[in-house]
Amino acid sequence: MNKKLYIISNRLPVNIETVNGQVQVNVSSGGLISAVSSYLNYAGEKGSTGFDENIWIGTPCCSQAEWVQAKEGLVKSDFTYLPVFVNARLYNLYYNGFSNSVLWPLFHYFPSYAEYKIDYYESYSAANANFLDVVIRNAREGDTIWIHDYHLFPLAAMIREHLPSVTIGFFLHIPFPSYELFRLMPTQWQQGLLEGVLGTDLIGFHTIDYATHFLNCLQMVMGLGSENNIVTYKNRLVRVDVFPISIDFQKYHAAFSFKEVASLRSFYKQEFRDKKILFSVDRLDYTKGVFSRLKAYEWFLNLFPAYREKVVFIMVIVPSRDTIPKYAERKKEIDEFIGNINSRIGTITWKPVVYQYNQLSFEQLIALYTGCDLALITPLRDGMNLVAKEFVASRQDHKGVLLLSELTGAARELTDALLINPNDLDGLARKIKEGLEMSEAEQSRRLVRMQNRLIQYDVNTWAEDFFTQLANIKKRQTEFEFMFLGQDAKRLLYQDYHLASKRLLLLDYNGTLVPFSPLADQSEPGEEVLSLLANLSADQRNCIYLLSGRNSATLDNWFGLLRLNLVAGHGAKVKRHNEEWLVDRYIHQDDKWRELVMPVLDLSVKRCANTYIEEKEFSLVWHFSNAEPQQAKIRAGELYSELLQLTRNRNLQVVQGSYTVEVRNKGIGSGVLTRTLMSEKAYDFIMAFGDDSTDEEMFKELAGTPHAWTIKIGNEASYAKYNLYTPQMTLSLLNYLHTPV
Repeated sequence: MNKKLYIISNRLPVNIETVNGQVQVNVSSGGLISAVSSYLNYAGEKGSTGFDENIWIGTPCCSQAEWVQAKEGLVKSDFTYLPVFVNARLYNLYYNGFSNSVLWPLFHYFPSYAEYKIDYYESYSAANANFLDVVIRNAREGDTIWIHDYHLFPLAAMIREHLPSVTIGFFLHIPFPSYELFRLMPTQWQQGLLEGVLGTDLIGFHTIDYATHFLNCLQMVMGLGSENNIVTYKNRLVRVDVFPISIDFQKYHAAFSFKEVASLRSFYKQEFRDKKILFSVDRLDYTKGVFSRLKAYEWFLNLFPAYREKVVFIMVIVPSRDTIPKYAERKKEIDEFIGNINSRIGTITWKPVVYQYNQLSFEQLIALYTGCDLALITPLRDGMNLVAKEFVASRQDHKGVLLLSELTGAARELTDALLINPNDLDGLARKIKEGLEMSEAEQSRRLVRMQNRLIQYDVNTWAEDFFTQLANIKKRQTEFEFMFLGQDAKRLLYQDYHLASKRLLLLDYNGTLVPFSPLADQSEPGEEVLSLLANLSADQRNCIYLLSGRNSATLDNWFGLLRLNLVAGHGAKVKRHNEEWLVDRYIHQDDKWRELVMPVLDLSVKRCANTYIEEKEFSLVWHFSNAEPQQAKIRAGELYSELLQLTRNRNLQVVQGSYTVEVRNKGIGSGVLTRTLMSEKAYDFIMAFGDDSTDEEMFKELAGTPHAWTIKIGNEASYAKYNLYTPQMTLSLLNYLHTPV
């Protein structure tokens, strides 16, 4: 079957314009097109993309008539282009409105710049629906869809509704904010963005901070927890992971020696032959910290006047979004400040700042990267910042200093740069001096280490890593699904059961053998359950472990006379038949944590009616099954998040169940118990039943084990191989198995 890769971004990576009546087509040179093209060429040479056709979907920023005329110039491209036409008014509200007047400032920590207009969000959703129309007219199950950036948060869920089994990845190229900022948006918008992106299989971020903020927002807004960065949503697994985007290292490294680059570099050095050169290049954007950088540079010249007339700051601003008022205002401030500093501090023969508001050619850019003494890259907030990586890669001579804002994603990798807080003007001024006075030997040591990092994780590795993890989560999803235990499977199970001579039966109790109840006096076993367990345990081939969250005294009272092994507190204590209760050897026994946790749980009870705390021997549990569902979901999310922070670096686990949030000593869990039992004895038949998220540990432990049958009670997807709907069906199945051949 013909497998296609669909790359979706706000704009197509081509620029189409009419000049003197002729339609001209130029391929864009942005970071995304460079990254994707580089990877596809690299993977194509290896024959490893797995795709027969690469298709790019986005808005063309031209009329349909111009597009028709331009199609001839697009034939030779590496991509097939599919345009999304959005009428001008809708596009303005979607792009300049919601995308860049709400999401952009909020996600970059400029909340005061955000404008929460109702028609912005409505237009954002409507424009995403225009993208959907193009996707469903072309894509088919079996294709892979890679969605890019904040303009298209809702799109994945829209696609998933029409193409349930298609593979979808999403990558966010900007920061993801903390919950305290994210919650500033109206609740409906928060939920819409999160539900939209959860339609994907894999969600990628630049740094672990952004991924953590996203997971925290899922918890707080939607009550969705995660395990090892995997979220369960609508019976699907969604992976959240970190992929720091990079560059084509060899492209920038080799460019140092290009003839035109060398000529331009010599020209710049001759032009400023007796001066140290500082260089920066940014898009026009308030997040880039240009104004703060200029003020720090002025402070540097005042603080260290000996550097006057011995340095020059070449500042290039690339035009961007200057039709948006905030951007136009910032350009006016920059223009005025540069004029002011040049007139006040400069002389007839020396301008402190050489300023250009225009694009640079690739050769000009590399010449300035490789000719400057210090690259000054100081955004107030940036998702990654590829300029920093380009500068490092270009320095084939191992000279030059990178002064980098610690508030960029790149700072996580380029730790040998001079890292600074861009709001600390005095600190930034002193770092400029430190960079200018750094020895060439130290410059070389730092650049070599940073270049090695970029070689190890270049743009090809970035994309390959993303597609590898996308394939991995799709494989894992096939292990996590809903499959009802039908008649054919029952017959095979019956056959395996009766052929076995050593059977291990792991039976969860509450919600599995009896309907779920948070109260012990409402879940006491009836005669049917006790009789069934007595019959099963009478068979010498059966080794039965009954698992429960109840305490040991309750289990003794209910089942003490049966030939069973009992497990209390979700695995904390084990009592083998005719032996004493023993605490699992893996558990960290320390009760001092209760004094820390109890006030937090008490506050949750006060804030959410009809909830209560259950004190167990090795855990504290907040129950909310009787509370108002919507309020309980919100409070559970808040509590779970707070407890994770509170218990960090302690030997504790925070576990969210169906109607509980539990704090317990580390080492407790059905997975640990299952692993221990399997190491003690060889069984030729294993059967495990469970109903809760805590039982998934047991199911995962048994995945791939020969002769193991795992059964989840309930209609949710699971790592268990099969599902049954109700506890009564569990009892019916166990009675069926016990029937003689």
